[in-house]
Amino acid sequence: MSRFVEPVTLEGGLLTLEPLERGHESALRDAARDGDLWRLWFTSVPSPETVGAYIETALSMRETKGAMPFVVRHNTTGAIVGCTRYLNVEPEHRRLEIGYTWYSQRVQRTALNTEAKLLLLTHAFEALRCIAVEFRTSWFNHASRAAIARLGAKQDGVLRNHQISPDGLYRDTVVFSILESEWPAVRCHLRYLLERPR
Repeated sequence: MSRFVEPVTLEGGLLTLEPLERGHESALRDAARDGDLWRLWFTSVPSPETVGAYIETALSMRETKGAMPFVVRHNTTGAIVGCTRYLNVEPEHRRLEIGYTWYSQRVQRTALNTEAKLLLLTHAFEALRCIAVEFRTSWFNHASRAAIARLGAKQDGVLRNHQISPDGLYRDTVVFSILESEWPAVRCHLRYLLERPR
């Protein structure tokens, strides 16, 4: 039986999104170590010691829930600098979420995230024919909320007490989405962001 999201490599000018493999563990450990990202209590970035379990969970989601995790490879250096994922895939409704996105500190606030989202959204809307793509983040992750809005996504609402974190804290989740009808304008906006002089 075919999957809604088949493994695919998405290549841009700045980065390449490659399907996650167990062989990426060492490189992902180095990527997470750059900036001590796992210390941000409101994110799901693995610590260097938990990258192996993080990969196993992501691959399990791929096999049992139709998710598709990617590593982010910097084209200039060849280094893996982060992760992202299609998840909450609903083939019957032609919709999915983009999430579990994190980057090494050295590439944060660069054009990499913009290009990664352009690649993922293009594939979702133009190859998979999605009618909507969601983004979700913690209420307290203000940087993520601003970055999602900057892409052109609109806030749908807040899921109160949506999840219980490993340390027992209740998470309020902010939900954003881009609709199929909005995609042409969002695509134009993202291309503009990538092409403008920096």
